[in-house]
Amino acid sequence: MNSSVSALPLSTLNSANEALTLRLPSSLQLKQQLPLSNALAQQVAAHRQAIRAILDGEDYRLLVVVGPCSIHDPRSALEYAEKLSRLAHDVSDEMLLVMRAYVEKPRTTVGWKGLAYDPHLDGSDDMAAGLTLSRELMLEMVRLGLPIATELLQPMAAGYFDDLLGWVAIGARTTESQIHREMASGLSMPVGFKNGTDGGVSVAVDAMRSAAHPHRHFGVDSHGHPAIIQTSGNPDTHLVLRGGHHGPNFDRASVARVQADLTRLKIPSRIMVDCSHANSGKDPLRQPDVFNEVLEQRLQGDRSLIGMMIESHLFEGCQPLSPALRYGVSVTDGCLGFSATEQLLSSAAERLRAQVRA
Repeated sequence: MNSSVSALPLSTLNSANEALTLRLPSSLQLKQQLPLSNALAQQVAAHRQAIRAILDGEDYRLLVVVGPCSIHDPRSALEYAEKLSRLAHDVSDEMLLVMRAYVEKPRTTVGWKGLAYDPHLDGSDDMAAGLTLSRELMLEMVRLGLPIATELLQPMAAGYFDDLLGWVAIGARTTESQIHREMASGLSMPVGFKNGTDGGVSVAVDAMRSAAHPHRHFGVDSHGHPAIIQTSGNPDTHLVLRGGHHGPNFDRASVARVQADLTRLKIPSRIMVDCSHANSGKDPLRQPDVFNEVLEQRLQGDRSLIGMMIESHLFEGCQPLSPALRYGVSVTDGCLGFSATEQLLSSAAERLRAQVRA
C-alpha cells in the first residue's frame, strides 16, 4: 500500500488570523485511483443486504461488529482482518461478523484524530496520505471477504470510502447533529445511531426518525464542488446502546424500557449493544461479561437484540502514542485481545447452535 494522492499547495494568506488551507483531491479522484472492482462492489452490496436481513428479522443470525477501537497501524490491522476472516467463516452459520475499520476518532477536547487525519502519528496531519491509506486498507479488508464498518465523523470524508462500507455508526457525540442525520439519510448501507453520552436514547430515536426521511442539504459532490444534496431517506437504521454517565444500559430492565419507547413511537425495535464504553465501565476485559449477558437475553427469546459491538485488537489493553509502540495494541480505547475474542465468539456460536438443536 504505497500509492498516494497529493494535496495541492497552500492558499495565499490574507492575514495572520486566517486559517491555513490545503486543497485535497476530490473523492472521485481517489476512487478512480483506487477503484472498487465490479465483483467486489457486488460483494459489498451482498454484505449490506445480509445486514438488512438481520435488521428485518429475515436472517436470525447475530450481527457482531468487532475490531480495533481505531486503526493506527495498517500491518497489524490487516493481520487482525485475516484472523477475523477465518473466524467469520467458522461461525457464519450463527453470526455475521463485520470488522471495525475506524479511521476517524472523535475527541472531547484534543488528541490523535485517527488514521485518516494523522497517518504518520506525529501531528503532521497529512490528510491526503491518510485518506489514501484508509481507502487502500479498506480495499484490502474487502478483498478478504469481510464486511467492514466505520464511524463517519466528518461528512466531507465519507465520500472517500462510502462505497466500501457494509455498516456505519453515528457516534454518541454526533447522533444529535442535524448534519449527520442528513448524511445518514443519503447513505446506502445500514446505520446504527448510538445513544447520547448521558445514556438517554431520545436523541438516537430522533435521529432514526430524521434519517428515515428525505432531505435536501448543503454538501460537496464527488468532484469537490459545493452542492445541494437530495437524499431519499434511509429505512435501515437502528439503535446502539453504549451506556452513559450514569452507568450501563444493556440489562433486561433498560432494554425493556427502550423497547417500549420504540414501540410507542412505531419504530422497529432493532437494538445493538456496544459491549465497551460505559457498558463495560471502560474496562475492556469486562466486555465478555456484557456480551454473555446480552446473549442470554437473546437466547431467552428477545429478538429485538439483533447484534453486539466489541472493541478488539491483536493484543489486549491500550498504550499512549510514543516512538516505540507495541505491535497490535490499541492507541485509543483499550481492547480485548484476539485470542479472548475468538474464544468468546466461538463459545457463543456453539450456544446458539445448541439452542437450534434443542
